[in-house]
Amino acid sequence: QVRLVESGGDLVQPGGSLTLSCAASGNIRDINVVSWYRQAPDKQRELVAEIPTGGTTNYANSVKGRFTISINNARNLMYLQMNNLKPEDTAVYYCNFNIWRGGRLYDYWGQGTQVTVSS
Repeated sequence: QVRLVESGGDLVQPGGSLTLSCAASGNIRDINVVSWYRQAPDKQRELVAEIPTGGTTNYANSVKGRFTISINNARNLMYLQMNNLKPEDTAVYYCNFNIWRGGRLYDYWGQGTQVTVSS
């Protein structure tokens, strides 16, 4: 099994910065994609940023130039650096590991961390 634990969420003023962390443990071999998602109240969960294994990092248009996703070499610590935060960035942020198991892809999720951008 895979366990993901997010941290770093907080209340921040508009224009401020935060760094979210995602610690992964368990069987994290054969990763397909690692990602950050977010879900605002009364909205669907949306992709924020992703790093496909061997592929190109992708960002949602709404966060391009402000957010940076990264992962360490051991692929057990993932980060989301968020700069110039806006009220519309307020949401619960989730990390996701999409992993190959026996020829199939499985999604693993953390419990989420709350980010609130408000003055």
